[in-house]
Amino acid sequence: MCGITGWVSFDRDLRAAAGTVDAMTETMACRGPDDRGTWIEGPAALGHRRLAIIDLPGGRQPMTAATPDGTVALVYSGETYNFTELRRELTGHGHRFTTESDTEVVLRGYLEWGDRLAERLNGMYAFAVWDGRHDRLVMIRDRMGIKPFSYHPTSDGVLFGSEPKAILANPLVRPRVTLDGFRELFAFVKTPGHAVWDGMREVEPGTVVTVDRAGLHRRVYWELPTRPHLDDRDTTIATVRSLLDDIVRRQLVADVPRCTLLSGGLDSSAMTALAARQLAEHGEKVRSFAVDFVGQTEHFVADDFRQTPDTPFVHDVARASGTAHQDIVLGSHALADPEVRAQVVRARDLPAGFGDMDASLLLLFRAIREHSTVALSGESADEVFGGYLQFFDERARRADTFPWLVGRVPQAGDATDVLRSDLRQHLDIPGYVRDSYASAVAGIRRLDGESDFEYRMRRICHLHLTRFVRVLLDRKDRTSMAVGLEVRVPYCDHRLVEYVYNAPWSLKSFDGREKSLLREATADLLPRSVYDRVKSPYPSTQDPAYAVALQGHVKELLTRPSHPVFDLVDPDRVRGAAERTEPSVDQGSRRGLERTLDLALWLDIYRPELVLS
Repeated sequence: MCGITGWVSFDRDLRAAAGTVDAMTETMACRGPDDRGTWIEGPAALGHRRLAIIDLPGGRQPMTAATPDGTVALVYSGETYNFTELRRELTGHGHRFTTESDTEVVLRGYLEWGDRLAERLNGMYAFAVWDGRHDRLVMIRDRMGIKPFSYHPTSDGVLFGSEPKAILANPLVRPRVTLDGFRELFAFVKTPGHAVWDGMREVEPGTVVTVDRAGLHRRVYWELPTRPHLDDRDTTIATVRSLLDDIVRRQLVADVPRCTLLSGGLDSSAMTALAARQLAEHGEKVRSFAVDFVGQTEHFVADDFRQTPDTPFVHDVARASGTAHQDIVLGSHALADPEVRAQVVRARDLPAGFGDMDASLLLLFRAIREHSTVALSGESADEVFGGYLQFFDERARRADTFPWLVGRVPQAGDATDVLRSDLRQHLDIPGYVRDSYASAVAGIRRLDGESDFEYRMRRICHLHLTRFVRVLLDRKDRTSMAVGLEVRVPYCDHRLVEYVYNAPWSLKSFDGREKSLLREATADLLPRSVYDRVKSPYPSTQDPAYAVALQGHVKELLTRPSHPVFDLVDPDRVRGAAERTEPSVDQGSRRGLERTLDLALWLDIYRPELVLS
């Protein structure tokens, strides 16, 4: 797990631009606190910041291989979970290894198979190869989009980085956001390839992007496949369990301390229980961590989204699985701290956060990093197995729009509520969402003989796996890597995703509940309380002091009417939310306050040029 960046300029020798390459590389310091390196040869420059996970002394980057026809150089971020098998196969082809790292396996794999290596990898990865034999750059991203990867074409090549901040550090790039960028920022639809920043793109998941003197070329090596599911219920449950056993075993491999993120929900509990059983075979005990808020368990109030507090269920799992558990308990002062909010904005490069849920995630990861370097997360199980409320909401099932926008999930809110009315009119978010939805569903294949209902549910599953989950994966990667913590996501293994996606909805919900296949596949590991628990989203603080703190920060901002944030937000709307008293500071008002503060910090930190017409 690392930060990568680079620059290809076919019209110059980049050795004269080493200072710029260093500056781009240093923006990735949080992602790679353990080591740094740069490599420059003629028109190509690569930079790397390393978080050492496997083969601590031997995995330094950029990693190069000399060939009779030129140097092949690699910068790599992520983990390849089948590197042992690939290493064995490459050894059989005559390759010789000098390290134990998965990075060298990827480099040697490229030498053997070229960019067709992508089809052979199981993991989360974003990497770039400068192939000096053919003067071309090859950029490859994992199938699900777990690892971020941005690029910016130039007049004579390309800039790239794990995060936009690396690209923005190059003087060739102007930090500019147009109306189209703001549409993407506020619409909550995650258009594939869209990076919000003007001129910048994301390497799309499951895609190879090649840049040579003739230009830029894309090749899609993986898309979510549609195929008949022929297994019966018992076989399907057994297959899910077998896949999970293998996935967790592979993702526990590390040469540094590991842990699990435990929320007391089905997803994280099943993963933690599997990890605990497997480590117990080697006499080890898994560490688990959970987030909580001061007074939340004692004073919890149920609402439409969260019926129970997490902590009692967390402790049930910790006892049942024998984990070495620790609650990270956060107070409202820390959650509302402007410096924490600023760190989140820097981590995301955009004011695209989820308010206190982003702040608590950052603070949780910061506390975990004092004990562990690798954490396993239950992220994406809801998308894979069908766990969200919208999967069961008849309005969402029948709506011709993204299902999570029907009634709004708590994370989304209405991001445009605080914007100036003229800007909202120019943005036309409803029109943008309509066009995006039409594009998103156009390529979803229907099986022969598939009923109308099953096809509707297939579309909902597809949208969550190709749009919604990418928002959450980006959030988790950016927030964790901001403190140098690697978070792995077992439920994103493409073998599991493909298998469960193609199981009909009647199997996914065979007992009338969410995530039926996951629940039954791990039933022998779960406390009864967790087995019976209804889905609960990531927690949000209910402490009124948090909203009061937000109001104070916004009132201070309102004393500066010349701040550029008021070119975007309506000061009267914001003032109204800042002056409300409890209990009238509802979730929508809170989100408006958070959005305003995020936008103001983003403008202060990045000073972007805004093109709003």
